[in-house]
Amino acid sequence: MADISVRGRLALRAAAAASWASQKAGRGKGSMIGGLIALKIDPTIMTQLGRGRRTVLITGTNGKSTTTRMTTAALGTLGRVATQADGANMDAGIVAALSVHQGVPLAAIEVDELHLPHVSDALDPAAVVLLNLSRDQLDRVGEINMIERKLRAGLARHPDTVVVANCDDVLVASIAYDHPQVVWVSAGSGWAVDATSCPRSGEPIVWEGENWHSTGADFHRPQPDWWLEGEDLCGPDGFRAPLHLALPGRANRGNAAQAVAAAVAMGAEPVKATDATGTVREIAGRYRTVTVGEHDARLLLAKNPAGWQEALSMIEPTSAGLVIAVNGQVPDGEDLSWLWDVRFEHFEGVQVVAAGERATDLAVRLTYAGVEHTLIPDPLRAIESCPAGHVEVLANYTAFRDLNRDLEARP
Repeated sequence: MADISVRGRLALRAAAAASWASQKAGRGKGSMIGGLIALKIDPTIMTQLGRGRRTVLITGTNGKSTTTRMTTAALGTLGRVATQADGANMDAGIVAALSVHQGVPLAAIEVDELHLPHVSDALDPAAVVLLNLSRDQLDRVGEINMIERKLRAGLARHPDTVVVANCDDVLVASIAYDHPQVVWVSAGSGWAVDATSCPRSGEPIVWEGENWHSTGADFHRPQPDWWLEGEDLCGPDGFRAPLHLALPGRANRGNAAQAVAAAVAMGAEPVKATDATGTVREIAGRYRTVTVGEHDARLLLAKNPAGWQEALSMIEPTSAGLVIAVNGQVPDGEDLSWLWDVRFEHFEGVQVVAAGERATDLAVRLTYAGVEHTLIPDPLRAIESCPAGHVEVLANYTAFRDLNRDLEARP
């Protein structure tokens, strides 16, 4: 703790005591309360904990936790890496992660989009990974072009930071377009609804195959430095290696490409970094398969229209059942109008069950989509109602959290 001030040391001791008390009281791991207390006592503690580390920050609307885990694995080929174990991506969670990994020279930190500018100011990262940007919780995050402008202004204060940016996402490309040091990755973009107009001019974006350009500004898709080709990841200087992932879906291949690009920018060897991404199998319970009676249930998480569309593309069409669980609590966003932006129309032959606290809202949407379904609010009972065999479970944030709690509480 040589680089920590006297006040900072007091803050960390108080945080450790609060975390211990929270654990003893059965209130969870206590990392969040510890981080909050540390910041109250010393608001500069994040900066102090970041000194002497080479840090990469990972942000975007979707894929933050997965990409952070993959980046941690890829950077792990260089040495020990500080990171969040639980995906707590706001100030208190970041402080907690850095405080328990003091002396570790590398860090891969997941950051909420709204927090990226001031976290970058505190940690002065070696690299920032920009995954994607799309509509999220409007009641918390706000209008998407406003976020793009804030992130662009925030990165402008860090010209020496290497930005690893998805050139297939129009809004991300706009954030990074004028930055002096950019590594462009073709990571894909299955959701373009929130970028039909140019964020710089307001005029339409025109797509021609995989390329796009603005009709109102000198702004177009950059040429990628890293891209996916068949089963391979391709990169600078003729690099090409097979990308074998344990996680499903094309979005996760894009996440892996950006994780490798970030790790290589920080000194990792490309082949070792690529291989390391394949060791990631589960992220805070996501993608795991659990046994529920005569069912093998695979758990998937989605939190906004783009994430739901990607998760729906992972559903096995031969599954015995599909349980869709939706809550509308504050962490989910209480406005569920986004359900009407998600395409639910392609589930012929799969038994669909609407579940969660807002199962009735979901059922209305499924009815208009022409999807035959039943309505069972309890997700665990919804799984049990499906025919025996493989069941896909797709849930939003608190529905996913509560289902995992109920699964753990089973005798």
